[in-house]
Amino acid sequence: MENMASSISKPQLKQMGNEEKAAAVHDEMQRMNKLPPNSSYVTHRLRVLNKILQLLSIKRTVSQEEELELLFAGLHM
Repeated sequence: MENMASSISKPQLKQMGNEEKAAAVHDEMQRMNKLPPNSSYVTHRLRVLNKILQLLSIKRTVSQEEELELLFAGLHM
């Protein structure tokens, strides 16, 4: 599943289940952990990825669902 995150299109993303989205986020986190840990880019991206995991793990309101979709779209995974 390596590099799966970088090949996901928006229509595919909407069809993915929570488990598949979480797997893609974990793959991206592993990729980020290979980069220098003191990088502001890596720090910010890991915060966003953690927020996505948090939103995936709870029952979401409509606004939280929209926030989750925006976070995924903003990552360009």
